[in-house]
Amino acid sequence: MVRIRLRRVGRKKQPSYRVVVTDSRSPRDGRYIEIIGFYNPRTEPATMTLKEERALHWLKVGAQPSDAVRRIMEKLGTLARLERLNQGEALEALVAEAEAAAAAQGPISPKTRRPAPLKAAQPAPEASAD
Repeated sequence: MVRIRLRRVGRKKQPSYRVVVTDSRSPRDGRYIEIIGFYNPRTEPATMTLKEERALHWLKVGAQPSDAVRRIMEKLGTLARLERLNQGEALEALVAEAEAAAAAQGPISPKTRRPAPLKAAQPAPEASAD
């Protein structure tokens, strides 16, 4: 079965994810068929980008999104556009609508909500009371 799911990238304790199409038997960060998007939960607001045409193609041929990817697609409106595609609307019009919605959203700040984790500092040794 083909799945659309998140693939973790990024440094330790600084996750970002790629939205990939993969075989369900592949490991989380293993082999994939195609990268169709990106998700960064650390920015304010979270960055979600998706190649709408490719996402609709894979959904149309039967790929199943994971729960996390399903939530991303609902926020971006991809699942609603899939329903309209299944009812007979033109793919080009739906993709143009998605691009217009992404352009209207404006730029997203590259600053993250939380700073990168710092290495734990060694506490100062306490003086003994002899």
